[in-house]
Amino acid sequence: AELVQKCKFYYPNGRTDFPVRPFFLSGSLLDCFQRRKIPVRRSDNITAGPERMPNRSLLRACGMTDEEMNQPIIGVVSAYSEIIPGHINLDKIADAVKAGVRMAGGTPVLVPAIGVCDGIAMGHIGMKYSLASRELIADSVETLAQAHQLDGLVLIPNCDKIVPGMLMAAARLNIPSILVSGGPMLAGHFGGEEVSLSKTFEAVGAYKAGMMDEATFYEAECNSCPGCGSCAGMYTANSMNCLSEAIGMALPGNGTTPAVSAARIHLAKHAGMQVMEMYRRNIRPRDIMTKEAILNALTVDMALGCSTNSMLHLPAIAHEIGMDFEIDFANGISEKTPNLCHLAPAGPTYMEDLNEAGGVYAVMKELDKLGLIHKDCMTVTGKTVGENIEHAANLNPEVIRPVENPYSKTGGLAVLKGNLAPDGSVVKRSAVVDEMLVHEGPARVFECEEDAIAAIKGGKIVAGDVVVIRYEGPKGGPGMREMLNPTSAIAGMGLGSSVALITDGRFSGASRGASIGHVSPEAAVGGPIALVEEGDIIKINIPELTLQLDVSDEVLEERRKNWTPREPKVTTGYLARYAAMVTSGNRGAVLEVPKNK
Repeated sequence: AELVQKCKFYYPNGRTDFPVRPFFLSGSLLDCFQRRKIPVRRSDNITAGPERMPNRSLLRACGMTDEEMNQPIIGVVSAYSEIIPGHINLDKIADAVKAGVRMAGGTPVLVPAIGVCDGIAMGHIGMKYSLASRELIADSVETLAQAHQLDGLVLIPNCDKIVPGMLMAAARLNIPSILVSGGPMLAGHFGGEEVSLSKTFEAVGAYKAGMMDEATFYEAECNSCPGCGSCAGMYTANSMNCLSEAIGMALPGNGTTPAVSAARIHLAKHAGMQVMEMYRRNIRPRDIMTKEAILNALTVDMALGCSTNSMLHLPAIAHEIGMDFEIDFANGISEKTPNLCHLAPAGPTYMEDLNEAGGVYAVMKELDKLGLIHKDCMTVTGKTVGENIEHAANLNPEVIRPVENPYSKTGGLAVLKGNLAPDGSVVKRSAVVDEMLVHEGPARVFECEEDAIAAIKGGKIVAGDVVVIRYEGPKGGPGMREMLNPTSAIAGMGLGSSVALITDGRFSGASRGASIGHVSPEAAVGGPIALVEEGDIIKINIPELTLQLDVSDEVLEERRKNWTPREPKVTTGYLARYAAMVTSGNRGAVLEVPKNK
């Protein structure tokens, strides 16, 4: 109390109450306040004292009153746009969040974030910008929050790179923050069954192979994606929104409550209210996003059968909190974590089914039976994980299998290593048919995605082949494009149970089959995938976690001597800067400043 009294000072608008301006505190005193969970108000840097009168005049120009300036200022970071189905409802989510912040005594301010729809960007140059946009999003959220000294953040993403980008920024800023997504899309209905986006991509392969007529093709187009929300299966967007709950940065239901439901609006209002409680208690992202929380997320990832892209995003989030995340330790988690869910594209259930079955907390409650969850981790609820899941229940054992009856005793993802991927590669094991878990076949080598698609649709790929697509990694692409078009073409043409695909690029969460991505080192830096030749035998053994090129070390060394780096595909603009700074897929494709040679 004495420290508080010493730090009070006069406000020209008559306010003399605590909290104080951070720059009035020495480092040791600031640490004392933060250890004691006393909120330190950053926004005083733009609202308090006579020297901030010009700043206040600009806030008044925005319509802000004395009363609003006297309250904590919360940034409501919305990725709303009219080009992404997962984001077209975020204006309503943002309005609900702002209402919640006001109800709890804060001043909300809406600020923007960008987003890329991977489905729309798929199959052309746009996909090069998708993963790269994650870093832009993290940087822009950091910039907005620091430039305007916001006291807290409510992060409103929904799709793919936007979710991890915002979580990365929250970890950097370490100010009270909570994430609330726009929610998943309902499943579509076509051909007498529930479907989602992956059906449209596979329909292209079927149509090209003469297995689907034009009328049915058009019907699939019109009925697979029925409205707003992130695409209905356990694709990357829904994976990351579910893992946001598991990591503790989102309220229960964030990953599974449908976008079109009133419950989604209720959730957004509660998120706005809860960020104010976090502010008052000074609960910050690094109190939540600890090593144990990352491990919780990885464990839930294995049980849900999430997108392989989570093996890019979890390492990137871990990087922001200073955790060294080596992807191959995912195998240790997978070895003891049962796969409990087969959501689309791995199975016939969808996000709405998972929601009705009890959601992410029900999955965590099942995993806790085996002692696999770190229950002491703090969350945005202000309670621990253990307290949060105490009353959770599995309401549908057909959607969330009990740990006593899993789909498999090991997790949904696997990291494969071998002479073709010394630093690792990733496969969604839960979406691979049994007959492809072990496969051996001749390499069919392509230098880019477009060439591979042309060969597949031209009937040049046959049962037993292993399609290799290289120079599509983080540097080589640049941007590490998703390969949903070739995997969907393979599945649509009836080759999903006999053809494998390997790339230093990555796969959409909508991909299924023996699709092995993130091969590291990538071809652009001289990784072994650059040395594969047409007809080489490639051996895949997912149960034994190996990816092997059946070529002797001596032959590979001779090929390496003759290998020369490719000229960069992009030499100007953001992608050129990205290619110069990005690390490999096994490290999460994070950016690092190049060291001076």
